[in-house]
Amino acid sequence: MRISGERSVDAVLDAIVQGLAQQSGVALARVWVTGPGDVCGTCRMRDVCPDHARCLHLAASAGRSLGGEPWSRIDGTFRRVPFGTAQMDFCPSPVRAIATGTTGQLLHVSACRQWAHPEWIQRETIESFAGHPLVFRGDTLGVLGVFRRATIDEAEFGWLRMFANQAAAAVANARAFSELDRLRQQLESHNAYLREEVDTALSFGRIVGRSRALLQVLRQVEDVAATDATVLITGESGTGKELVAREIHERSRRSRQPFVRVNCSAIPREVFESEFFGHVRGAFTGATRDRPGRFQIAHGGTIFLDEIGDLPLALQPKLLRVLQEGEFERVGDDVTRKVDVRVIAATNQNLAEDVRARRFREDLFYRLNVLPLALPPLRDRPDDIPLLATHAIGEVSKRLRIPSPPLTQADAARLQRYDWPGNVRELENVIQRAVILSGGVTLRLDIALGDAPAPAAEPDDAGPGAGTSEAILTDREWRERERANLVKALQRADGRIYGPGGAAELLGINPTTLASRLRALKITAAKRR
Repeated sequence: MRISGERSVDAVLDAIVQGLAQQSGVALARVWVTGPGDVCGTCRMRDVCPDHARCLHLAASAGRSLGGEPWSRIDGTFRRVPFGTAQMDFCPSPVRAIATGTTGQLLHVSACRQWAHPEWIQRETIESFAGHPLVFRGDTLGVLGVFRRATIDEAEFGWLRMFANQAAAAVANARAFSELDRLRQQLESHNAYLREEVDTALSFGRIVGRSRALLQVLRQVEDVAATDATVLITGESGTGKELVAREIHERSRRSRQPFVRVNCSAIPREVFESEFFGHVRGAFTGATRDRPGRFQIAHGGTIFLDEIGDLPLALQPKLLRVLQEGEFERVGDDVTRKVDVRVIAATNQNLAEDVRARRFREDLFYRLNVLPLALPPLRDRPDDIPLLATHAIGEVSKRLRIPSPPLTQADAARLQRYDWPGNVRELENVIQRAVILSGGVTLRLDIALGDAPAPAAEPDDAGPGAGTSEAILTDREWRERERANLVKALQRADGRIYGPGGAAELLGINPTTLASRLRALKITAAKRR
């Protein structure tokens, strides 16, 4: 029998009993392995079990009755045998082999009259039983038992002891391989997650700015980081919700543990539960192996649920259970797992409105909204725009290995005049385009920011400075001028944004950019009747 080369515990155990069952005169071969008590409520030996904590689990069985019936079931009467119990109601108790020490048991029918099932012994002409503990480096892994239709002499008993020692080493080796495979799968999951994070990460990885609005947010970050409470970060798309979530994690006691990001809007509805909680092999088509979910990967650390408003209504109760009880089950598994994870959620939606519309569970909303944190849009922190742009220029230039073009005062003023409907993310993209086009000499905002509205000409009676290139609009005047221009374009296009003759074409900008600006300015593109 070749068992040392097997890497699966189940395969090793099956090879052990199958090999022994093929030996002449062997009626039944079985292996019990040590494990925690798991069927104590229905175990027939509950009354003689000392602590209901640890017992022998029947893990492999092979043999054949005289009538040809295979004996491969492992869910029979003796599927569990307690540890530490020398008094049993049947002679060939496998537990005797380890309950009273580490020596084997050799019993003959003629010398023992207290078999648990004497009618079975007689019907199957069983003559003897041999049991050996499976011991590897002082650790008892289980018990090997053999029922034989002939007498087991001392030589054969000694051979079984040597075989049991080899089997114990093979089981330990297979367990080590299984653990290595589990760790490898976990490492692959972590690496896949990290690769995904690198692909989607922003080019500058820390919060930049000194505006009053931002400093107020950072003071809140300091406060919430000191707790383990759930945080709900709200703000428009591109305002840096993930950066703030990372900052909370880095300043918390969990900073040395994983920070796992889940984009709820990017996961197909069909695999939501598997992504969150994992699955076991065979749970569904394509599930070829056990896979941990994001919550299990984040154990001890922080999980960031981005775009939480897109979480399907059917999955929300499962997330609520994790938040309330710290428990979950993998898909296809009935084992309840405990997890210690801090949850930080983020959304650009109005969840309170979604609750009223019954698109989001009210109890989940209140569980998430323990510590609310609202991020200001970039247009409300114009003082930070030059700082963010300068930082982005340095990061992009370093990554592309080209000289950093300077950011002039005129460049900074132009960036500050723009409304930034896409917030920091849009600013980063504009700066990246401008740096690439600059060739390391002059920042080409004229091309990179081509969609931004140009300053309107002042009327002749606009007051001091009118008609000159030095005329300056206040921020409020600029917003009113921009709003009026957008409304006029919509009216001329009969409320249409896209297509030939649409407002975007009239303004000379991308339709999606126009749609973002209209949302930011709360302008409705309604057709005239």
